[in-house]
Amino acid sequence: MIISFLLVLVPVSWILGFGIHASPLWIFATSGLSIVPVADRMRRATEQLAKRTGPAIGGLVTVAFGSFAELILALFVLNHGDTEVVKAQITGSIIGTSLLGLGVALIAGGLKRKKQTFDRESAGSLGSLLILSVVALLLPALFDFTERRMLSAPNPAALDEKLSISVSVVLILVYVANLIYTLVTHRDVFKSQEEKDGSTWSVWKTIAVLVGGTAIVAVEADLVSGSLQATSAQLELSSLFLGVIVLSVIGNAADIIAAVYFATQDRMGLVIGLCLGSSVQVAMVLAPALVLISYFMGHPMNLIFSNPLDLIAIVATVFAVRSIVADGETNWFEGVLLVAVYVLIAMAFFFSTAGSNN
Repeated sequence: MIISFLLVLVPVSWILGFGIHASPLWIFATSGLSIVPVADRMRRATEQLAKRTGPAIGGLVTVAFGSFAELILALFVLNHGDTEVVKAQITGSIIGTSLLGLGVALIAGGLKRKKQTFDRESAGSLGSLLILSVVALLLPALFDFTERRMLSAPNPAALDEKLSISVSVVLILVYVANLIYTLVTHRDVFKSQEEKDGSTWSVWKTIAVLVGGTAIVAVEADLVSGSLQATSAQLELSSLFLGVIVLSVIGNAADIIAAVYFATQDRMGLVIGLCLGSSVQVAMVLAPALVLISYFMGHPMNLIFSNPLDLIAIVATVFAVRSIVADGETNWFEGVLLVAVYVLIAMAFFFSTAGSNN
């Protein structure tokens, strides 16, 4: 696969970053792109490990490692104090897989087919989780808006932190309940008929890929986060745009490529589960985890999305996706509609002056 050739950028980025100290733009580009093939290998290793452990434990494995590369990238950006960029990355991850990833997959899979079908119940469950995620992300912003306009409100920043932590705990608990629901109590209902292949990787190979991939992504994430602000200034792009569009696409490129491949094989159950499941995981696991971890890192991050564009983008994404998958079938034109929504949102962030370094 073409994605494998990007592995050559791993040593290239190290030479540019640690050897000759090249321009931040080149460091950002090479280190960012090199995360894509490594994340793809980690995703495949996670799938292999999940097949060996059974559906229940496999679900937990997928949660633990499914967004690992994305988490590492966000942690390094967070360590540099760029909390708003991390929030932008969260927004970008949700809209990237749900709109761009699913949209491109529907186009690729539907070009030679009149329509493609999938299980409506499974998609509906993921859609419901996305709606809960929207409520959970909207509520802190509305709470902050209300508290800061009440003269008697004592220390609104502290209240924001308490609410963000509380919401994060609730989201994680609900996601755990969802795992129990889909993998234990209603396992037969949600069991995919497409996942029949057994594991082909050895245990040691799987572990080696996960450990090695984590180490490589950590180094690359350090290079990306360290060159982020300089690249933003050099390209005259806001760090917000880089977070929402560039970093999120880098973090989710492996999932998007996999979704396109499965769509061409007419395995739409996997496509829906991969795209919507990834967005749900970001909103209900990754974002809350970053909030909780940030307080131990000394760079506390809350769930207050101060830029209305973030919230509008997330709400528009959920609305568009729910309307597309509601009938249990898709076609290439619906993919075009999803990509169009993504392009419109990307254009808004591109022209936005929020987070601009100019």
